Amino acid sequence: MSELKTAFKIVLMIFIAMVVMRSCQNEPLPSSQQLSATQSDPLQSAPSKKAFSFKDYTITPLADFEITAKVLSSERYYIGRESNLSPIDLALGWGRMADDEVIKAINISQSGRWYHWEAHDLPIPRREIETHSANMHMIPRDDRIKSILLRAEKGDIITIKGALVRIDAKGGGWHWESSLSRNDTGGGACEVIFVEDAQIEYFED
Repeated sequence: MSELKTAFKIVLMIFIAMVVMRSCQNEPLPSSQQLSATQSDPLQSAPSKKAFSFKDYTITPLADFEITAKVLSSERYYIGRESNLSPIDLALGWGRMADDEVIKAINISQSGRWYHWEAHDLPIPRREIETHSANMHMIPRDDRIKSILLRAEKGDIITIKGALVRIDAKGGGWHWESSLSRNDTGGGACEVIFVEDAQIEYFED
């Protein structure tokens, strides 16, 4: 009988260990690990796809693109030709522009497809703010991606994969083209992203 009890205890301990291991494997990444992912610059490489039709437009990939960054602000759009393609812009920050201590010293807003910022005392050099944050026009591939992007809120960490693109209306007369640099500012400096995948990570309060 004692041998049977011992065997039962061993089986029970193995079972508990397996449950604990599975639980650990399914845990979300700690916030510190999520934040570390925002320290890397966006990844950009030669386009892997050719031009394709999307709605009433021709989309030409200019570069494959991937970014993990903090959402500094989000703004939805409903009016204008662009809104038919891009219902939301995300102002994103990476490097020290994903640091809460830096961000809280900067007033950030969006309007008219522009991202605006101002600070009484600069927490980091102006050029670093300019090169480590950007307003990005999001073109979701489908309704699933669209729903993810529309849920993005200030403070979230988001990973976006897709392509920087040029968009041409069929029949000509209108186009929209992405910047290919993180170092530019002003008109034409925004990224236009055809989003093929997106994932949001949330910080706990």
